[in-house]
Amino acid sequence: MKKLLLVFAIIFTGILTTNAQEKSLDLTVNISGLDSNKGTLLVALYNKKEHFLKKQFKGEVAIIEDKKSIVVFKDLPKGEYAVSFVHDENDNKKMDTNLFKIPTEDYGCSNNARGFMGPPKYDDAKFQLLENKTIEIKI
Repeated sequence: MKKLLLVFAIIFTGILTTNAQEKSLDLTVNISGLDSNKGTLLVALYNKKEHFLKKQFKGEVAIIEDKKSIVVFKDLPKGEYAVSFVHDENDNKKMDTNLFKIPTEDYGCSNNARGFMGPPKYDDAKFQLLENKTIEIKI
């Protein structure tokens, strides 16, 4: 009987340890330097390179106050991520561009990644989420 109790105690301890290691994490994104308080921010979180700027893992629509905004993504697993946002000033739910396809609304990515003659690259925007984290994106 004592051996059986000891086996259950070891298994139960192992389960608790495994659950503690797999806790979910929060990512806070501070965005500042926007041109105005008009409209909303469309903020996207990506967890795969092939989905970057195409298919978001999670998304939020945020309000703007004092030309800045804070978005919190909750319950994320540990891993590699990238963030992008568009300041949708006219609330048409897309990034507006001019005749030459140059964005006319503010936009940005994690690590303040910028593209040259095109959109930013995932490798420039990616970061590791290993604990609760706050990132800053400035225009």
